[in-house]
Amino acid sequence: MHEMSICESILDLIKEQARAQDFSGVRRISLEIGPLAGVEIEALKFGFDVVMRNSLAEGAALDIIETEVRATCLDCGTEASIEERFDPCPNCGSHNLKVTSGDELRIKELEVN
Repeated sequence: MHEMSICESILDLIKEQARAQDFSGVRRISLEIGPLAGVEIEALKFGFDVVMRNSLAEGAALDIIETEVRATCLDCGTEASIEERFDPCPNCGSHNLKVTSGDELRIKELEVN
């Protein structure tokens, strides 16, 4: 379950930022996660509670912002939402698409005290 290691990486980033910005706790963390990031949201939520226990983020609320998959067709130039990485262009049917969003996993916001 790589979601636990993701949570551990988030905690490492929080600790680093706490030292750099001199805060003592985290009340809320907002994560932006795309459908192509390969993250199981429920497993991440479970791992988050476990990993944040006894840390400066213990009890912090976790907000998940799920993004959509967007792609640009390299044949016709259409920009569109798609469901899966290998979906065809909704305009011309080409599979020559470049994914432009939907594979992200990033901390969008930290609410600290």
